Amino acid sequence: MSHKYLFLIAFTLFIAACSSPKNADDNTAEKYFQKGEEAYESGLYEDAIGHWEKVRDTYYSPALNMLAELKIAESYYQAERYEEAATAYEDFLKQHPNDNRLDDVLYRLGLSHYQQILSADRDQTSTRNAMRSFEELLRRYPEYPQAEEAEMLIQRCRNRLAEHEVYVGNFYLKRKSYQAAIKRFESTLQEYPNYYYQDEILFYLGKAYLKANQKEKSEQIFNQLAEQFPGSEYQLKAMELLAEENQDS
Repeated sequence: MSHKYLFLIAFTLFIAACSSPKNADDNTAEKYFQKGEEAYESGLYEDAIGHWEKVRDTYYSPALNMLAELKIAESYYQAERYEEAATAYEDFLKQHPNDNRLDDVLYRLGLSHYQQILSADRDQTSTRNAMRSFEELLRRYPEYPQAEEAEMLIQRCRNRLAEHEVYVGNFYLKRKSYQAAIKRFESTLQEYPNYYYQDEILFYLGKAYLKANQKEKSEQIFNQLAEQFPGSEYQLKAMELLAEENQDS
């Protein structure tokens, strides 16, 4: 047998040895991907995550791996593990900045943060993160199909941030830090002009001025409240507060 023939046999065996694991990986990745799909459709999100993590760990197909990453993120979301979903979507944005699904990723990222929003008396980091994600979505993809919903969620985020500012302002007011309260209420009026309880802010601002012995400024704010929100709950409260103040003086 010639050396040339022996070399061809050896080379053929080498190629077969190299290609066999890849085919096995292909089959394994596809198998785990299908298992993930079945688990997801059955609502078994934790199992689906496990299967898709195995797909990702095979490293054999960039396209399938990226799809598995998105499936993992969505499974975290459906399992109400919103913090992990947000992390998964953020990682995808960083690792695949030119992918053609980034509009959906930004939207889902915003929803993941939105689901973590806390009450007005607590930290508002998730509120700001959600608003930032939706604003980035609209900036980059103004024609996105859910753009109108994103705009609505942005306004809800802004309302929650305004509620938080009112909470902080009242915190100062109750502790007789009147100038700090005035500053907080005034900045809230300027920064959140579409907040749905503007009358509430005006009432507390007028009250803070009154407690700070700035009666003229207080009456000016209460007059504005009466003009803009006649008959509102807070306009009536302002009238009662002024009546009490006049009796005491």
